[in-house]
Amino acid sequence: MKLFQPKLFTALKTYNKQKFINDVVAGIIVAIIALPLSIALAIASGAEPVQGLYTAIVAGFVISFFGGSLVNISGPTAAFATIVAGIIATQGFDGLIIATIMAGIILILFGFLRVGSLIKYIPTPITVGFTAGIAVTIVIGQLKDFFGMSFGGESPVESMEKIEALIHNITTFNPVGFLVGAIALAVLIFWPKISKKIPGSLVVVVLGSLIVGLFGLDVLTIGDLYTISSGFPSLKIPEFSMDKVIALIPDAFTIAILASIESLLSCVVSDKMVNDKHNSNTELIAQGLGNIASGLFGGIPATGAIARTSANVKNGGRSPVSGIVHAITLLLVLVVLMPCASWIPMPIIAAVLLMVAYNMCEYKHFFHICKTAPKTDVIVLIVTFILTIVFDLVVAIAVGIVIAILFYLVKSPKKSKRTKLK
Repeated sequence: MKLFQPKLFTALKTYNKQKFINDVVAGIIVAIIALPLSIALAIASGAEPVQGLYTAIVAGFVISFFGGSLVNISGPTAAFATIVAGIIATQGFDGLIIATIMAGIILILFGFLRVGSLIKYIPTPITVGFTAGIAVTIVIGQLKDFFGMSFGGESPVESMEKIEALIHNITTFNPVGFLVGAIALAVLIFWPKISKKIPGSLVVVVLGSLIVGLFGLDVLTIGDLYTISSGFPSLKIPEFSMDKVIALIPDAFTIAILASIESLLSCVVSDKMVNDKHNSNTELIAQGLGNIASGLFGGIPATGAIARTSANVKNGGRSPVSGIVHAITLLLVLVVLMPCASWIPMPIIAAVLLMVAYNMCEYKHFFHICKTAPKTDVIVLIVTFILTIVFDLVVAIAVGIVIAILFYLVKSPKKSKRTKLK
C-alpha cells in the first residue's frame, strides 16, 4: 500500500450518477447533524460558535479530499474540548492557531514516518481512561449553562475550579433555564425512538429557539454571550514567537495523538461498515493538512468523528464526495443562516453536549475493564481517568504511558523466569 494515496482519486475511477446522488444525500444529512454539534463543541472548547463551523467546513473538506478512508467525516469533536479551552485561556486565540498548525505538522510527520500502524499499540486502559475523563470534564463544564447559572466575572478553566465556582454561585440558579435544558435533554434521550433520520440535536435547537423567543423566556442565548457573524472563513496569520511555540509543544503533541487515535478508530469502524480497508498513513497526512488549514482559517483542531461517519454510511455515503458535500452544505448555511444561531438558548447547547459526553464516555467498557482486567490495567485506567479530570490530558496521557511501561517492565522479567523454568 502506497504511503500517500487519497481514496477520492481511486473512488472516482468507478464513480457513476447513482453513487453521486447517494453521496449528495448523505452529505446533506451529515451536515444537518454536524451543524448544531459544531457550534456546541466550539462553545465547549471556549471558542466562538462560528469557529466550530469553520473547522467542519475547512478541515472537513481538506481531509475528505486527501484522506485515506472512503467515508470518514472529520470536524470538531469532544475529545479536544478541554485542551482547546486550556490553550485559549493561557495563550489566547493566536496560541490555539499555532498549536493547531503545529499539531497538523506533527500529524503529517506521523504519516510519513508510518506511525499509523503503531497507534493501535497505545494501551486500551489509557484511551478508555482519558475518553471517560474528557466526558466527565464536559459534563462539569456544562452544568453552569444547564442550570441557567451565572459566574459573574469568573471564567474558570480547570474542572476543579468550575466545581468550586458552581458551589459559590448556586444562588444564581435559574429554574426557567433549567426547565428548558431538562426538556431538551429528555427529547434528546427519547428522540431516537421517534425518528433516526432527523437528528434530535437539530430538533431541540430549532424548537427550543422558537419557544424561548416567542414566549420571551428569561434564558441566556448564544447571541447574549457571543457576536455572531456570517461570511466565508478568512485567512488568519497568528503572531509567532519562539517562546510561544516552545510552550505549545506538549499541547500540539497531545492534539496530534488524540487526532491520530480518534481518526484511525473512526476509519476502522467505517471499514467494517463498507467492507473497505483504509490507508492509515494517508489518513494521518490528510488529518495534518486539514488541521493546518483549519488553524489558518480560524478553526479549532479536527479529527474523524465516529458518529458523523456512521451517519454518513447509514445514509448512503460511499466515497469522499459525501464528506466534501457535507463541508459545502455547511458553508452555505454559514453564509445564509448563521445569524439565526444567536437565538439558540444556552441550556439547549448544554443539553446537546451532555448527550455528547454520555455517548463518548464508554462507561460499559470502563466498568468491564475494572471487573475483568488485571489490576495493573485497572490502575492505569483509574489514574489516567482521574488525572484527566483533575489536571489535563497532557499530564494524564504522559503519566498513564509511564505507568503502563513500568508495569510492563516489571512483568517482563517474571515472564522470562517462568519460561526458563519450563
